[in-house]
Amino acid sequence: MPKALLVYPEHPPTYWGANYALEMVGIKAAFPPLGLLTIAAMFPPEYDLRVVDMNVAPLEDSDLEWADMVFTSTMIVQRVSLNTVIERCNRAGVPVIAGGPHPTTFHDEIPGVDHFVLDEAEEIFPGFLQDLENGTAKTIYREPRKPDVTLTPVPRFDLVDLDNYYSMGLQFSRGCPFDCEFCDITKLYGRVPRTKSPAQMVTEFDSLRQLGWKGPLFLVDDNFIGNKREAMKLLPVIAEWQKAHGYPFSLSTEASVNLAHMDELMDAMVEAGFDTVFLGIETPNPKALIKTKKPQNTSRKEENFLFKAVRKIQHKGMQVQGGFILGLDSDDEGVFDAQIEFIQQAGIPVAPIYLLTALRGTDMYERLSAENRLLEEEIGTNAMTLNFKPELDPGTLIDGYRRVTATLYDPTLENYFQRCLALFEHLKAVPHLRKPLGGNAVVVAAMRVRRQLSKNQIPAFSRFIAQVSRDHPRMLTLALRLAALGYHFERVTRQQIMIYDFKQFLEAELDVFRKAASHRAKHPDAVLDRRRALFARVETRYRLIPSDLRYNEDGIEPALKSFRATVDAQAERCIQAGMA
Repeated sequence: MPKALLVYPEHPPTYWGANYALEMVGIKAAFPPLGLLTIAAMFPPEYDLRVVDMNVAPLEDSDLEWADMVFTSTMIVQRVSLNTVIERCNRAGVPVIAGGPHPTTFHDEIPGVDHFVLDEAEEIFPGFLQDLENGTAKTIYREPRKPDVTLTPVPRFDLVDLDNYYSMGLQFSRGCPFDCEFCDITKLYGRVPRTKSPAQMVTEFDSLRQLGWKGPLFLVDDNFIGNKREAMKLLPVIAEWQKAHGYPFSLSTEASVNLAHMDELMDAMVEAGFDTVFLGIETPNPKALIKTKKPQNTSRKEENFLFKAVRKIQHKGMQVQGGFILGLDSDDEGVFDAQIEFIQQAGIPVAPIYLLTALRGTDMYERLSAENRLLEEEIGTNAMTLNFKPELDPGTLIDGYRRVTATLYDPTLENYFQRCLALFEHLKAVPHLRKPLGGNAVVVAAMRVRRQLSKNQIPAFSRFIAQVSRDHPRMLTLALRLAALGYHFERVTRQQIMIYDFKQFLEAELDVFRKAASHRAKHPDAVLDRRRALFARVETRYRLIPSDLRYNEDGIEPALKSFRATVDAQAERCIQAGMA
C-alpha cells in the first residue's frame, strides 16, 4: 500500500492567522488545510494517507521515514517553510509533489520539487497518480481548463484533529466577476464563478457535523456573491439545514462591497447563519480605486458610498471585516489619516492593513513592469518590503504604514475598543446569531483574555467589557472574541515594526562602519576596535527584542549573519589595504 504524506507548511504570524488570540484558549491554528484535505479525498482507497499540519505539530523525521511520497500545498506566505520542507524531503530521499496558489505562480523559483501539480487539480490529479504509479510522471502538470466543481469530493476532515482548529472551512464557489488590477484570483480561478450544488454543500455540512464539529465555519470563496443567482439558491437550503440542527455553525465568508445593494441576499445570509463578512475595501480614496480597476467600490451618485455600504451590512446583523491597502497609485500623504478615520468611524475592529505588493501574473504587475517600476525583492513574509516603486516616496509610505497600524492597534488598545463599541452601536442583534454566554462562561472567558493582556491594556479592556455588559449584553460573546483578536493584532503590529526597525538599524550601522573603516584603513587596530564595538552594540540591540516577538521565519538570524559577514569582509579589505 503506497504511503502518501500530506504536509501543510507553517504560516508565519500574520494579522489573519490570529495565532496569539488562539493561544488564549489552547487552539493551535485558525483553519485546517482545506486544499490538502480536498486533495486527500481524490486518492484511491489503496493509498495510506497521513496529514501533518506544521501549524499544529512539527514535521518529524519519523513522518518522512514512513512516507513513500510527500504532497504539499502552499500560499506565498508559506514560502520559507515550504523551502525547508523540500530540503528535508530531498535529504531523506522522499519525492516531493507541490501544488497550490504559490507554486502555480512561482514554480520556476522553487528548486527541489520532483513534480508540480498546478492550477486546480480535480481533473488532472487522477492522471498524475496513474503516471506516478507507472513511473512516467512528468515534472509539471497543468489544468487546461477550469474544472467543474460539482465533481469536487468532500474534504477528508477525518484526517485531522478538529479540536486543534478555531474554525472549519468549506468552499462553495471559485472565481470572481471583478478584475481588480492587483488581485490574482481571476488569473488563478477565472472571472466566471463556478459553484457547487446546494446538495453538495449540505453533504459537506453533514460531514462536519457527524465528526462532532460545532462553531465557526468559514466559506472560503473569494467572492461568495460572485454568482448571485446560485448563492440565492444555496442560502435557503442552508438556512433550513441550520434550523433543523439548532444552528450548530456560525458562518462567515468574503464578498464584494456591492453586497450592500442586495437586500434580499443579505437577509437570506443572516437567515442561514452568517454573522460576519469580509470586504476588500482597500481604501476610501476613489481615485486610487478607479486606477486599480475597482469601480465596484465607488459610486458617482452616492457620497460616502463605502461608509454607507458598511453601515447597511452592519444594520442587517453581520459584522464587517475589511481589508485595506496602502501604496496604491493616486494615493497621497492624506491617505494615512483617511484610512484611520474611515476604519474608526465605520466601526471595523478587524481591519488588517497591508502595503501593496505587485503579484506576478496580475494586471498591475504587467503595468508596473512596462513602467519599469518593479524591484527585485522577495515577497511573502516581510510586511514592510516594497517590490515596486510607489508614486509616494517610499520612506513616506512606510512611515505612514507604521503610523496607521500603530494607531489602529495602539499599545493600550483604546482605539481598537472604540471601534468595537462603534460596531455594537450599529450591529443588529439577531437572536440566532448572537447567542448569549452563561454567567460563569463569561467570567471565565473574560479572565482568560485579561491574563494575556499587558498592564497598559487592562484598563481599556475593563471599561470596554463593562460598557458592553451594560449597553449591549447580547454582544458580550462577540466582545470577548474581538478583545482576544485585538490583543493579537496589536502584538503582530508591534512585532513587525520591531523586526523592521532592527533590520534598518543593521543597514544604518553597516553604512557608518564602511565609511569609518575606509578612513582608518592605515590603522588596522582602529578598524578591529571599531568592529568589536559595533558587534557589541548590535548584540545589545538584538537582546532588546523580546523572545515572545520572535518566530522561525522572521529573518533576523539571516540578516545578522549577512551583517557580520559583510562587516568582517569590509574590515579585512581595510586591513589588507593598510598593510599594502
